[in-house]
Order: sequence, then C-alpha cells, then structure tokens
Amino acid sequence: MLLSTSIGIDLGTSTVLVYVKGKGIILREPSVVAVRKGEQSTRIEAVGQAAYEMLGRTPRELRTIRPLHGGVISDYHYTEKMLRYFVQKTIGKRLIKPVVAVCIPCKVTEVERKAFTDACYQVGARSVHMIEEPIAAAMGAGLDISKPSGCMVIDIGGGTTDIAVISLGGIVVSTSVKVAGDDFDDAIARYVKKKYNLLIGERTAEEIKIQVGTVSPDEEEVEMPVRGRHMITGLPVSAMVTNYDVRDALQEAMQTLVEAVHSILEETPPELAADIYEHGIVMTGGGSLLRGIDQVVAQGVQLDVFVADDAISCVAIGTGRYVDQLTEKKQ
Repeated sequence: MLLSTSIGIDLGTSTVLVYVKGKGIILREPSVVAVRKGEQSTRIEAVGQAAYEMLGRTPRELRTIRPLHGGVISDYHYTEKMLRYFVQKTIGKRLIKPVVAVCIPCKVTEVERKAFTDACYQVGARSVHMIEEPIAAAMGAGLDISKPSGCMVIDIGGGTTDIAVISLGGIVVSTSVKVAGDDFDDAIARYVKKKYNLLIGERTAEEIKIQVGTVSPDEEEVEMPVRGRHMITGLPVSAMVTNYDVRDALQEAMQTLVEAVHSILEETPPELAADIYEHGIVMTGGGSLLRGIDQVVAQGVQLDVFVADDAISCVAIGTGRYVDQLTEKKQ
C-alpha cells in the first residue's frame, strides 16, 4: 500500500507529469484550468487536456487559466484545485496520504517555495520534498550526479530554462532564465502578426513550432497553412508559414539562451569546466526538441551538446527516482 502512495510531480508551466512509485509516469496533462462564472459563484468546468482543448474557444462565461507562469505559482487557488484533481486521478481518494516530491526551478524565492509546499499539503500530502529541476533533469537523463565530476544540464520547460553545473549531487552554479517554450510560442505569434498581418492564438503558435519549427540554418524550406484573423479586414484568412519564419522569430530567444549558457560556463570552476569539455552538455525538457536548438547552443559555446532520450519526461522521471530514494531510506 505504501508503495503506491509515493509520488513525484513535475509541476510545469505548460504540462504536469505525475510519477507513481512502482508504476512510472501515469499522468501527463496540460497545466490548464477552465472556469465557469455564474451569477453567484465560480466553478471549475474542466482541468488538464479537456481545458486545453478550450483555449481560445470559450464563450463569455467560460475562461481558461494557466495557474502557473514563469515556472512558479501565479494563481494559488487554481493551482491547488488543479493539483488536487491530478493527484486524485492518479492515486484515487486514499486513506493513506502520499509522500510527495515536487520539482521547482533552481532560482525561486522562499515565498515561491512555500507556495509549492503549501499547495501539496492542501491536496493531502503526508510530507513534501523539493528537488530543483536541473537535479531532477540530470537524474532522469541517466547522469550519475553523485561523483566528483562536473555535468551541465539545460532544462527548457514551458516557463523557464534552468541551466546548472552539477557535481557531488548538488548544484555548483546555476541560473534560471524566462526564455522557454511559451516564449517561443509568443515570439512566433508576434512574427506572424508582423509579417502576415495575421492574428493567431497560442495553440496555433504551438502547432507551428511543433510542425515546422526550427532554429537550424541548414534545413530546407518547409511550409504549413495557418489560419487566423486578418488584422486589417478582420476576416478569417490563411497564410503559408515556413520554418524560416520560425527561425527568424526565435533569433532573439536563441541569443538570450546562448548568452545564459556562456555566463554559467564563465562561473564554473576550472576542474568542472574540464569535465564539461570532455563530456559535453545535456539538454532536457520539451523545448529541447525544437529542431536545431542543440546545434545553435553547440556553435555558441563551442562544446558538444546532446538532447537526452525522452527529454520531455526527464524531470518527472528524475523526481520519481528521488522519491523512490526517499522512501527506500525510510524503510
């Protein structure tokens, strides 16, 4: 019974993943809540994938909320409601309260850390343990972080990119920048608006990123039809958006990312820098799946860069391994 009540949560800005000990990752849903406003009260209409399907399509009385922004809790009330829904969906309404490990960005304030802890206790956690995202990402990518050897991880999530050098199980130097998957979507939407006079929603921008998104200078041109509202006529229209458009839209974001990696390397102790030179940099998170992003970072810092296997799940897997170790120590 105890085995099934130890869970690891990757509480991401875009997606929530839940790991249950002995079962692996059993939930992966968008971090979205749909709320219906009534005359006397407000009630939750949908959570997760069902709410995500409503983005940009809701009537007046319905609104969709992303309760996490920039890697931290921006709406505590709906974060708690969403978390409760996901926890009950994964382990049910059990009498035994779960041991919960939740990952957090590497640069959060004590107030933000407390918000994560309080939200987990509110949904019935017996104990709550925090793990920083780069540590979880490294563990999930299969890196041995316990040795006196430096490894560097770039975890590109929805709201933040965490960059860290890890040795002996801890973070030596790190930073967290607000350039990540959601910012890529915003940049694409702005570029399409500027170039084609076409207004598109965040779901459409994300589809463009997934279907034809690239930052590689070497790819052949690929295009896809995109529908939205024309800024001048106000009518629904279609335009052909190319992978070159995405590359141009994301130039500034890529420059910011490379500069952040460069600054962390400048702060890295020489011995650990030598290890990173030998072993390279590992990229995790959904944002690392953008085509060519590893090449751009590699060219920017003149080091080998690798995208981890199952990059999207690395943080959740690492959080799960962490909670496994916690419960094994207590047995």
